[in-house]
Amino acid sequence: LGHDVRTGGLAEGRIGAGKGADRFLFVPLGTGIAGAIGIDGRVEAGAHGFAGEIGHIVVRPGGTPCPCGQTGCLERYASAAAVTEAWATVSGTPGADAADCAKAVTSGDPRAEKVWQEAVDALADGLVTALTLLDPRTIIIGGGLAEAGETLFTPLREAVRSRITFQKLPTIVPADLGDTAGCLGAGLLAWDLLNSTDRTEVAP
Repeated sequence: LGHDVRTGGLAEGRIGAGKGADRFLFVPLGTGIAGAIGIDGRVEAGAHGFAGEIGHIVVRPGGTPCPCGQTGCLERYASAAAVTEAWATVSGTPGADAADCAKAVTSGDPRAEKVWQEAVDALADGLVTALTLLDPRTIIIGGGLAEAGETLFTPLREAVRSRITFQKLPTIVPADLGDTAGCLGAGLLAWDLLNSTDRTEVAP
């Protein structure tokens, strides 16, 4: 029925963390980073279906190569997969993941704090670019990395705040709906389709 991130974003915008916001940006931080641009209760797909690909904003020019063909893309620094890779390397524990990194941050491990802050800084750079272009009222952060709670949101809000100049600071909140967002959004799309059909033209 729709792109997984855009359907998830639709649900978060209408019945989740963005409920009531006329403009929002939904950004799940998982294996990669994508985005859904919410405008007055709908999600903008773009002319070719690629709107919202915030993960491929270049935040570190000349940096880590990305499978998309660019170097320095946001998702190579701030996705859950990127944090997992960085922490596994730094900690010397091949099985370590982003959740382990977050736990090490809360316990005060300076190596984890460095990895985490680099991810937060990259994410803030990408979000400020997005809010400069889109001026959302609310930014909704979801995906695996958001499960770290205030370990992520406290430094992220401060990093975004410190970067803006003329832009208006959006509310930055965690997603509400978790793994059910995509299914709920697909249901909302189906409901919209049903409601937009003129049943008077359907033969009995």
